[in-house]
Amino acid sequence: MSRLSLAYSPCPNDTFIFGAIAAKLVNLKGMDMDIHLHDVEELNRACRDSRYDVSKISIAALPHLQEKYGLLYSGGALGRGCGPLVVSRPGFDLKDLVSARIAVPGIMTTAYVLVCLFAGQPLKVTPMRFDSIMPSVSRGEYDLGVIIHEGRFTYQGYGLCQLLDLGQWWEQQTGLPIPLGGIAIRRGLGQDLARKVDHLISHSLSLAQKNPRLTENYIKRHAQEMEETVIKQHIELYVNEYTNNIGEEGQRAIKTLLTMGADIGLLPHLQANLMAYP
Repeated sequence: MSRLSLAYSPCPNDTFIFGAIAAKLVNLKGMDMDIHLHDVEELNRACRDSRYDVSKISIAALPHLQEKYGLLYSGGALGRGCGPLVVSRPGFDLKDLVSARIAVPGIMTTAYVLVCLFAGQPLKVTPMRFDSIMPSVSRGEYDLGVIIHEGRFTYQGYGLCQLLDLGQWWEQQTGLPIPLGGIAIRRGLGQDLARKVDHLISHSLSLAQKNPRLTENYIKRHAQEMEETVIKQHIELYVNEYTNNIGEEGQRAIKTLLTMGADIGLLPHLQANLMAYP
């Protein structure tokens, strides 16, 4: 039996995707999974140390991990109309972006790369957990926050206003879906096992899509007191056709983002194959 460590975030889209695996509702085909749930930036950092065999990562983290990890085709977070938002208290102007005090959900996140691409240069920022950003901006500790996940549904409750939709900006610039996150597997495990894990994730996702009630309690348990309507919006937005299969367009979007990030000196150039197997 292969024993693998599997890590993903407690966000509803991830628990929706992996819930059937966690509950052993799918045939694990001789594999045993040690499951870990953490914030995505914590997962990015953990993978730098090869801590997990299979893990959700930010797409922007991949160049830092490319020698150790390759992407799987299923389980990722790409799409349209789902990018990070730049928010502030009323009265701030984006023309002051370069000098602003900016809170981001991590240096290795796609959100950080996107706001720097918009600015055309690396920005001085403060990384923090994604769920600390809106309260910090609301208290005036930072001028701007780059928010992700369910923040796009809840920022107004903190008295904040949207200055920029980075996903919309990205789509206008490139015509491509925004590549936020993906599922990475250690290259050392081999391509055959990578295929097997990919099929397993795809099966878990398919089960949840056919019968959402199967994973409902698991999702709610990890949703950090999120309102049910927000959970539903979250899943509907971040689980889409690209979650089933990144596809050629998704791969093109990822390569475009990473190339643009490297061109402004923000990311290492991508040298290895993007995917874990052909």
